[in-house]
Amino acid sequence: MAENLIIVESPSKAKTIEKYLGSKYKVIASNGHVRDLPKSQLGVDVKNDFEPKYITLRGRGGVIEKIRKEAKAADHIYLATDPDREGEAISWHLASMLKLDPNEKCRIVFNEITKGVIQKSIKAPRSIDLSLVDAQQARRILDRLLGYKISPLLWSKVKKGLSAGRVQSVTTKIICDREREIQSFIPKEYWTIAVKLNIRRHNFEAKLFGVNGKKTEIPNEEEAKRIADICTDAQYLVTSVKTVQKTKHAPAPYTTSSMLQDASNRASLPPKRTMLCAQQLYEGVNVKGKGNVGLITYMRTDSVRISAEAQAAARAYIAKHFGEKYVPEKPNFYRGRTGAQDAHEAIRPTDINLTPALLKDSLEPGQYKLYKLIYERFLASQMEEEVYEATTVSIDTETAEVCNFRANGTKTIFDGFTAVYKSAADDVSEEGVSNLPVMEKGDKPKFVSLSPKQNFTEPPPRYTEASLVKTLEELGIGRPSTYSPTISTIIDRGYVDKEKKLLYPTELGFIVNKVMEDNFDKIVDVKFTAGMESRLDSVEEGKERWQDIVRDFYEPFEEQLDKAFESVEKVVIKDEVSDVPCDKCGAMMVYKEGRFGRFLACPNYPKCKNTKPILDKIGVKCPKCGADLIRRKGKKGKNFYGCERYPECDYVSWDMPTGEKCPKCGGMLVQKIRVNGRYIGCENKDCGYIKRKEPKKNDQDDREE
Repeated sequence: MAENLIIVESPSKAKTIEKYLGSKYKVIASNGHVRDLPKSQLGVDVKNDFEPKYITLRGRGGVIEKIRKEAKAADHIYLATDPDREGEAISWHLASMLKLDPNEKCRIVFNEITKGVIQKSIKAPRSIDLSLVDAQQARRILDRLLGYKISPLLWSKVKKGLSAGRVQSVTTKIICDREREIQSFIPKEYWTIAVKLNIRRHNFEAKLFGVNGKKTEIPNEEEAKRIADICTDAQYLVTSVKTVQKTKHAPAPYTTSSMLQDASNRASLPPKRTMLCAQQLYEGVNVKGKGNVGLITYMRTDSVRISAEAQAAARAYIAKHFGEKYVPEKPNFYRGRTGAQDAHEAIRPTDINLTPALLKDSLEPGQYKLYKLIYERFLASQMEEEVYEATTVSIDTETAEVCNFRANGTKTIFDGFTAVYKSAADDVSEEGVSNLPVMEKGDKPKFVSLSPKQNFTEPPPRYTEASLVKTLEELGIGRPSTYSPTISTIIDRGYVDKEKKLLYPTELGFIVNKVMEDNFDKIVDVKFTAGMESRLDSVEEGKERWQDIVRDFYEPFEEQLDKAFESVEKVVIKDEVSDVPCDKCGAMMVYKEGRFGRFLACPNYPKCKNTKPILDKIGVKCPKCGADLIRRKGKKGKNFYGCERYPECDYVSWDMPTGEKCPKCGGMLVQKIRVNGRYIGCENKDCGYIKRKEPKKNDQDDREE
């Protein structure tokens, strides 16, 4: 038996750590929490200062028995769970289970799983941080009280199986509020005019800015046509050319929020998938020739700070591979947002020499996409500024009523950090901006064509998962660990739908939100929720008792709850009727929401209990039997394509079939989505036929969902 026992949460993390330590250390995994509040009851003694009742989780007996057995034989026990509130609470529960003194120096923490950091942390154990544990308990108990008290109200007044949550409720309200803004928005017409001009055999575009030196708006077609008539075939004169040299500073390394936003915008990875990949990269991935390696630092953080060692390594790497001119004279430092927790570093690669290209064959597609983003963002954050020239050319018509146009262009002088990284926003902002032909004051470009365009003001956009994460962070709602699960919860509960990346509140979402707004105004109040997060931070800092926070919340909440049970009227939600008749009784089946998504059910339940799955046909016939192919979801949430006659027909493909036959072998051509792009090729690996390659797109890779 080993002299020292280290307990972590996951087997992959245990495997990575164990290889860095000698035979005197054994590393085992608890597989997450071993104790929690019971599911079958409230589990909080409200009358006894909100004392929680923790129980051993069902199905964890074997794991706990193994931990106790190894702990009994070890001379020293170290608890090495994640370095945050949740991780501290898991260590506290483990210590309680193993009857360890919480004041004993049994807790080790690390921001990255590398040999040097692990060996250093082993030499500096500390006692369990009870303030961190209390902050986790406060959050857990608040969420339990709210969820278990409001859910029965929603079940009795709206629909069975519903729930409410402290963060999920205010997030649902934010999405509902945006939808109401969109629905009440009245578009306003306006017109724009762009003229194409030519000088020295180069065409360029200028946009109308004003008339007679005053900025103008064109409200209707009549005015647009009047101005267009003046400008068509007119003489044009360059009145000024202004060129300014500007710089753009490199972006900060990733926080959890900025990582989730960029992964969604640039790699089409939804938050849930992003956090799963990040967890895997942090805990350790099997790298060819190296075994399990922790590739990134801890992924739940809102700090932009990085260590001096990592910064020095990045600067040396940049100098070697890009040149000294790409290394800033002074190292780049970044200021975090107000209220950000600075316990951990920003998210970065643990070894700058492990480039994405070197790891490509060792990583799954989602892991590779995310690692590449993290690597490039960190490297760019330590590079020199981009330097560019911005040119504005003012051009007037030589007419009685002078129409004023402007043309803008940019020219890169030094690419700096953009040699490595460009954000999705940069790509959008550069649309329509190009290098202008050289012009001087007094030049007379010639008229080529003119195009008035009708436009309408647009309502505020619907949230995407990325923009919602950004909004939650800006409002101070939730923390890095809660962004992804909050969004997943409101989608899973049926309060919000996601369609082509956009989030829409459902009818059910509106109904539940109205119940919450009318009866629990504080719970869905943004300022109240953000203030609660600040108070939880104060518990973590040891400035406030967690029981006081819970009491301040619970007492007025209990009064509101009693009133709600009396005042809320029963809501009748009509089922959406399908065009599918019931096989047993002939009634038109209705759509229902279940644990695994939507399905069809007979409206005559309980007399008729017939149900059917909803078939998502893709319009392609099965190559084996000729029946329809349908899109299905696997156990891990990935889409695959199979025959509707399964199990009679066993055809299946993880790549979307196109319906075309391979000209080389006769097999099915499928759309393949890989880390190096998209292409259409034969599903038969031995064939290798490729019809065409397509450029990378930002649309959702449905295999990653």
